[in-house]
Amino acid sequence: MDNLRTGVWIDDDGVSVAAVAERARAAASAGYETVWLSERSGWDPLTLLTAVGAAVPDVRLGTSVVRTHPRHPLALAAQALTAQAATGGRLRLGVGPSHAPIVEGQYGLPFDRPVRHTREYLTALRPLLRGEPVEYSGELLTANGQVTVAGVETPPLLLAALGPAMLRVAGELADGVVTMWAGPRSIGEHVVPALTAAAAAAGRERPAVVAGVGVAVTSDPDGARDWVQRHFGIAGDLPSYRAQLDREGVRTPAETVVVGDEAVVGRAFRALADAGVDELMVLPVGPAQDQVRTLEVAAALAR
Repeated sequence: MDNLRTGVWIDDDGVSVAAVAERARAAASAGYETVWLSERSGWDPLTLLTAVGAAVPDVRLGTSVVRTHPRHPLALAAQALTAQAATGGRLRLGVGPSHAPIVEGQYGLPFDRPVRHTREYLTALRPLLRGEPVEYSGELLTANGQVTVAGVETPPLLLAALGPAMLRVAGELADGVVTMWAGPRSIGEHVVPALTAAAAAAGRERPAVVAGVGVAVTSDPDGARDWVQRHFGIAGDLPSYRAQLDREGVRTPAETVVVGDEAVVGRAFRALADAGVDELMVLPVGPAQDQVRTLEVAAALAR
């Protein structure tokens, strides 16, 4: 697994900025190469990464992911390039259209054409991140303008992608994909082939695959799975995740997590690397003591 990068997803739900910075420092000390934050119901991930970036000067900083619908590409480009400059060029910008209950239920925006929306969004966003002027008028989105910043390197643009249509968009327009609730079976048989084919058709190299995987180094696998089902089981009711779980051949998100002792977890990491994963984004799961242990040893196991 020499080429497998390791990152860690930090749960910032209900904790202070100082606590997130401390968790990021612990992850950096354990040997993780990237710290990932998500957009959920609390902190803004780009702002928070900017705030805690100084605490971990030697790791990359990623969003997994920022929701596209409530942010116009011009607004997101300005925010992302500001974060990129403030953190010394360490940002990895992961974006995604989210899910209908959030986009329609919380924002009151339509979610009837998420793939088309994403294609248009990335078409406008990519040149903006390069500092180029954009005049784009699509079916769902219009963007006219430029984000003028000085001396900022373009951050890699990643897309949350699981289904075949979204993977085609990623293969054509993104620098990487972020998966969730995907194991070796669906990554090796579905994600990597679809991404590779789309990139080849566009005359590009295959974008990187960042796999978000729940992990618990534990002597109580059943307890860890029960914990995941209580905290994340609702994901199985969302259409894109439901389709992903079906491709993996499992019923619930809890069945996708990597749980067991060091030997079991190490073998699972090897299977993910063999399936084509370029970076493992570890989500420590289970009771607090198991999460501490997992954070400490998973990075070493991946290496």
